Amino acid sequence: MLKKTCLFLLFSAGFFGMKAQQTIPFRITKHNNIIIKTLVNKKDSLDLMFQIAMKDGSLSPGRQRKTDHIIFNKEKVSDHNIVQTGNLTWENVRFFDNELSGHEADGKIGTRLFEGKTFKIDYDNSQFVIYDKEPDLKGFQPLTTIFDHDAFYISADNTIDGNRRQKAYFALQSGYSGGILYSNDFAEKNELDKKLKITGEKMLKNSHGQSIITQQAILPFFTLGNIVFKDIPVGFFAGDLKTQNVSYFGADMLRRFIWIFDADRKTAYIKPSRYFSAPYYKLN
Repeated sequence: MLKKTCLFLLFSAGFFGMKAQQTIPFRITKHNNIIIKTLVNKKDSLDLMFQIAMKDGSLSPGRQRKTDHIIFNKEKVSDHNIVQTGNLTWENVRFFDNELSGHEADGKIGTRLFEGKTFKIDYDNSQFVIYDKEPDLKGFQPLTTIFDHDAFYISADNTIDGNRRQKAYFALQSGYSGGILYSNDFAEKNELDKKLKITGEKMLKNSHGQSIITQQAILPFFTLGNIVFKDIPVGFFAGDLKTQNVSYFGADMLRRFIWIFDADRKTAYIKPSRYFSAPYYKLN
């Protein structure tokens, strides 16, 4: 009887240990975007790009797969959708129509997948991990986060000239394939076009399809927590259309770490991933 009781307790401990976390596999494109395979409304199989700077979802005007079972109203909004990936299901997910997404994606899906939960973006194993209890944080360093309008913000120091550091806040932006993109205010205030070495100029399109010009430059030092990046490529806008109100910490920088976000969204924990020393992404 005692042997059976011990076996039952061991089985129960193992069962609850497995239930303490759930995983969602993903793949990373050559443009640093995270793609999740989903089934929407039990009918439409879609590859959705994970967008950490939004809550629900959207569909791209360039989507390749059928979306016959996502019904939009006159305002191009669709409510009460069911999203499934693996063994996990979310109800009442909202989708917006005709928003540009990353390469290889039919649309986007946001942090609704992890609402109220601690979660990890594990770039080493290409998976999200959702926790029901506090995870092991050994080897991670904490970063204070500000969660505002469904976006995460972190602060970092930027050495522009000499030893003078300028602190800036960055929105985590997994939809932007590049690394650091500065806001208009930061770029103009610190005269980045004059103080940094300019390496090129690119034309991009924003989520509304408007063409915008970015200048690429080299920043001497970028400091995040106790980690220092040297001679890091950065971008900022040029020309008349300057609509960048916040600075971005883009997908090329995000992939260099494994991230754990706590349930109350006040702290992120990071440690270097296998991509930490990878070559920097070049904008085409």
